[in-house]
Amino acid sequence: MTTDPTRRDPYAGFPGRIGRTFAESEPSWPQRPTPGEKAPNIVVVLVDDMGYSDIGPFGSEIATPTLDALAEDGVRLSNYHTMPLCSPARAALLTGLNPHRVGYSMVANSDPGFPGYGMEIADDIPTLAELLHDSGYATYTVGKWHLVRDSASNAADDRDNWPLNKGFDQYYGVLEGLTSLFHPHQLVRDNSPLDIDDFADDYYYTDDITDQAISMVKSLRAHDPDKPFFLYLAHNAVHGPLQAKPEDIARHRGRYDEGWDVLRERRFAAQLAAGLLPPGTELPDRNSEAGLDVPAWDSLTPEQQKLYARYMEVYAALVDNIDQNLARLTDTLEALGELDNTIIVFTSDNGGTGEGGAEGTRSYFSRFVHHPALPGDWTPDVDRDPELIGGPRSLVHYPRGWGMASNTPFRLYKGHTYAGGVRVPFVLSWPRGAREGLLAPGVRSQYQYVTDITPTLLRLAGLDRPAERRGVTLQEPDGISFTPVLADPDHVSTHPEQYCEMTGNRSYYRGGHKLVTLHRPGAPYDDAEWALYDIRTDPTEIHDLAAERPDLVKELSEAWEAAAWRNGVFPLPDGSGALARRNPAEQRLARPLTLLPGTPELERYRSSRLISLRSFEITVVIDETGEGVLVSHGDQGGGYSLYVEDGRLHLAYNEYGVLHETDAGPLTPGAHVIVFAATAEKGLRWSFTVSVDGEVRATPPDVHQLIGMAPFQGISIGIDRKSPVSWPLFERHRTFRYAGVLRSVTYTPGEPGPDAPETVAAALKEAAAAFE
Repeated sequence: MTTDPTRRDPYAGFPGRIGRTFAESEPSWPQRPTPGEKAPNIVVVLVDDMGYSDIGPFGSEIATPTLDALAEDGVRLSNYHTMPLCSPARAALLTGLNPHRVGYSMVANSDPGFPGYGMEIADDIPTLAELLHDSGYATYTVGKWHLVRDSASNAADDRDNWPLNKGFDQYYGVLEGLTSLFHPHQLVRDNSPLDIDDFADDYYYTDDITDQAISMVKSLRAHDPDKPFFLYLAHNAVHGPLQAKPEDIARHRGRYDEGWDVLRERRFAAQLAAGLLPPGTELPDRNSEAGLDVPAWDSLTPEQQKLYARYMEVYAALVDNIDQNLARLTDTLEALGELDNTIIVFTSDNGGTGEGGAEGTRSYFSRFVHHPALPGDWTPDVDRDPELIGGPRSLVHYPRGWGMASNTPFRLYKGHTYAGGVRVPFVLSWPRGAREGLLAPGVRSQYQYVTDITPTLLRLAGLDRPAERRGVTLQEPDGISFTPVLADPDHVSTHPEQYCEMTGNRSYYRGGHKLVTLHRPGAPYDDAEWALYDIRTDPTEIHDLAAERPDLVKELSEAWEAAAWRNGVFPLPDGSGALARRNPAEQRLARPLTLLPGTPELERYRSSRLISLRSFEITVVIDETGEGVLVSHGDQGGGYSLYVEDGRLHLAYNEYGVLHETDAGPLTPGAHVIVFAATAEKGLRWSFTVSVDGEVRATPPDVHQLIGMAPFQGISIGIDRKSPVSWPLFERHRTFRYAGVLRSVTYTPGEPGPDAPETVAAALKEAAAAFE
């Protein structure tokens, strides 16, 4: 008998006996992996952009009774550090490796073509979910993912880096970094984007993902009474845009009228009293660095104070709501009799943010742009009735003074390697572990790092990280379990040194000293920008020792350089604009595209490639006139829609919150071809024409282009889904599905406009050639 090397013997390796009949055979069943008998459930609650002082256990005045109780019976790490930006922090948390090694030097919204920016978790880097799943855990995640590149977030992608391919049994949430909490732009269940037209008026995303998490746990227990689970509950809150439920906002009315300076002093006093900081710790002056500075609250006008206080009321309401939803989850675990043997970790991906600018904004997407040449008439804010702030019609963010207060007592913000960007609250609770001496409740001042979470949770679960998985040799981890620190308050830190880098901001920690930079884009990377602090006695980084200890500066800067090469940090951003470069394969996304009725909403990034920084035409072919929306793209933060109402054609253009309505005249019964043409002009502006059957019907005034993250909601055909472009139209007709006969909508992208990066680069190259 010949053997075929491509054909496996179906009986090979079977431990039973095979005969011709059942009577002559002995059965055997494969053993499925099961964790130890007392294996704990694991819940990791990760909040987005929450600063060090924003919860009760870390000095906040915001009522967080659930977290207070968890901290009282658990451990608070007062010297826990993370990455200063979301995707890198998440990659480090879920893998135990430094984020540059995983491929997340930046948020998953860039693709400049270097290994550290690959935005894909390789097969030889298992996630915590994969390792726990291999050991017999059920694995669930809800909320923000942000570990898949924006260009790979659409329904046609291979989904290699979506949650279900990274070890999770179930997923529900938003793949991208932010969303509207009242009208999420694209919800995904497991591996499929959900095609949702409208949300109920009382819908709130934080409540929804908590409902989903609770449902997953209840379903597991209904089917299996013993299997432990890992739940990764990743909130989009408190990331901008800040939106909260009216009843939550109401509880915080008037609380912040005294301003950020008073709030910061009070939180600092509470932190000292709680033993979170060493005696002698000083509160730094207000942030004063250029472009990051914060004015004294008393220097603001009464009108500014009233508006700014309202922003902080909304932020506090978000924190409040997170705690309420955590209570719903812990109550469920208590009702199931499982809270005692559940490890709960609560922390933040990075520190509080200054991205709202000095004044804050009611127009998040016009403030949150990164174009190098914004024109002088650009307006990063819009006027809004104060009663709308925090609701579905406003996309707000607080002034950076509140971000400074959020990070009390530390300096600077998210994105920086100073403590304000990287020191965040950390609470770990495990009642059974405390009872059995595996953790001693209280505060720990030892330095620990985000990469330590995966090895610590594996160790607490009684599991070892394998050297090989599915025939692949695994990369070594960077994190080190801090289980000895949990059990013994006097145990030394298990993480003695650590490099960090984010958009050129650098730091190196070793044995209590920290070398750090505040890098200015385009500035040289030399030793002149290093500052040195002894954070054992100066945790707030006030007293720069660099001039006194040049030897230590040299030693630590060389250590940073070696770590950077070892971890794939290079190349560093240099002001050349290369960070904005994208994979040339994306050029296919700017080809003409025809969409038919019934097409699910086009994903945000895919939609943006048809219009961003360029001219474009939209051709709508209808076979029979009717009432309703023909095409829509965007939401309350910016977008456009063509619709027919009362027999007339209209263009609605939402300019980052400012609504422009144009009447393009009557549309007679029958078939028509409607063309909406946009011409990109200098100064990031568009001029428009609306034509019907070749006749120009309207030439609306020029407007600012929608760039950056706007329009944030994708393209819909024959309906305006979820968050509307025009709120007045939504109030009259909700989603206003087209009632006529719509044949097709075709997008024809034109040439990049004068402010597009490729146009600017070509002009510079031509100018340089002229001088050669």
